[in-house]
Amino acid sequence: MTYLLVGFVGGFLAAISPCVLPVLPVVLLGGATGPDADGAVATRTRTWLRPVAVVAGLTLSFSLVTLFGALLLRLQRLPPDLLRWMGIAALAILGVAMLAPGVERLLERPFALIPQARVENTGAGSGFALGLALGVVYVPCAGPVLAAIAIAGASGEVGGQVVALTLGFAVGTAIPLLAIALAGSRLRARTRFLATHARGVRAAAGVAMIALAVALALNVTDLIARTVPDYTKTIGAALPSAAVAAPRVSGTGALEPCLDDALRGAAKLTDCGPAPEFAGISEWIDSPPLTLAGLRGKVVLVDFWAYSCVNCQRELPHVQDWYRTYAPFGFQVVGVHTPEYAFERDPDNITAGAKRLGLTFPIAVDNDYATWKAYQNIAWPAGYLIDANGVIRLVNFGEGRYAETERDIRALLTAAQPGVALPEPSGMTDPAPADRRQTHEIYLGAQRARDYAGSDDGGLTEGTRDFTAADPPPLGEFSLTGQWSVGGESLTAGRDAVITLSFHAATAYLNVSGEGALTATEGSHISRLPVGGAPNIYPVAEHPGSDDRVVSVAVSPGLSVYSFTFG
Repeated sequence: MTYLLVGFVGGFLAAISPCVLPVLPVVLLGGATGPDADGAVATRTRTWLRPVAVVAGLTLSFSLVTLFGALLLRLQRLPPDLLRWMGIAALAILGVAMLAPGVERLLERPFALIPQARVENTGAGSGFALGLALGVVYVPCAGPVLAAIAIAGASGEVGGQVVALTLGFAVGTAIPLLAIALAGSRLRARTRFLATHARGVRAAAGVAMIALAVALALNVTDLIARTVPDYTKTIGAALPSAAVAAPRVSGTGALEPCLDDALRGAAKLTDCGPAPEFAGISEWIDSPPLTLAGLRGKVVLVDFWAYSCVNCQRELPHVQDWYRTYAPFGFQVVGVHTPEYAFERDPDNITAGAKRLGLTFPIAVDNDYATWKAYQNIAWPAGYLIDANGVIRLVNFGEGRYAETERDIRALLTAAQPGVALPEPSGMTDPAPADRRQTHEIYLGAQRARDYAGSDDGGLTEGTRDFTAADPPPLGEFSLTGQWSVGGESLTAGRDAVITLSFHAATAYLNVSGEGALTATEGSHISRLPVGGAPNIYPVAEHPGSDDRVVSVAVSPGLSVYSFTFG
């Protein structure tokens, strides 16, 4: 029952998402048309048959293609995009049939052989055929539920849970579509103009079908869908995390809590365990074969995507912009293309999709889902941010959090190369409102410490001496007490070393290297953070929302601090 419920919610959200907008006019007009060439209107008791047939055909073919399409094409050694092109061709033929009633009657004949389908002047047969064609090209927004179904179907792992998810998804996606199709039928039955101009309505439906077929062939539908913001995102985020997590393939290890945080929208920099190596990659696009071992020393973003996934199409321009901005500073993006549908397996299609989106980073073709499974992934798009030591530090699912993710990329780059002079942050931000007052990154070495608030003699110049600070520093600045050795890029703690920061943000991170501990004090709250190994960032203040705050951090002798970053 849990899987049925999760599938139902996922299917319902998919059917009202922006990704299906190009299909809706055809569903509406398809429900409003029939084969009555003489212009007669079907009786009201029968007007529901055609729209029901349209939606039944759509959900049936979509479910079967999602579950078994990729497996069937692989076993028969057929082109991976064959079903998609067959669906587009069928749509075009049905559009022509709407313009030529004789052709439509020809399409109805096979269904007339079924006694239950012999309902005069309803068009149930051609409506079902229309639904079958639409189902093959019906590509809703990808989410955890659809990901679980598609991956299980393509890999032949169809069990009871996957069938329950699929049934729930089919029912959930059918309800909004059926409401639209029935609305078209009722408009035709109750509106005098439509009732007396049945041929004109049928012609409009035919033109709409042909237009949709052409738009699908030229990928115009992708452009339409990705320009409309995902208004279902907030609804999906409000679902209980346990229900959303139900379709996830179970895993173990340090990565599991990070996946849970990502599902709840609570992703943050932490230790998610070693990053799995790329596995089962059949082809590399725009790059020789790469390995994570060979990328050690760089900050790496492994981004799972599929070229027809509209969520990915809205997210990838941000990823490309980060790659362009930070590649010269040790940042590497690897786009792992894991197909959601059978037609997404074709490397030529992947290359064309990447070109349309302007992607220039390396792309790994993961047709067998080996890398997907190694990362226990569940959704398109998904990003796994890996530090210079090969440890996954952040997991993101879906769109959004662009400013926060860029901040984390910058923090890991600074941790890998203390004192690196990064360019200004990207101008591409999450359209959601951001806190414009958030404190900017603060560097601590003598060469770039513009935010030092101390007034003692000598200022922040290189050398070792004792510092004093009577009052908290002004907002956006820091002060020092105790003994510090000031270097060009960092400050090294001596006896009784404390650094005090005034900032506006929810979270403050301190980039530190060496062996020891940090003791952060905010009012009456004291926290101790062990520090060890290569330079890394540590949260010295964490809160659910932004505000003006002051934190004092006692630093163990011998530790070096490089910068503060915020989130």
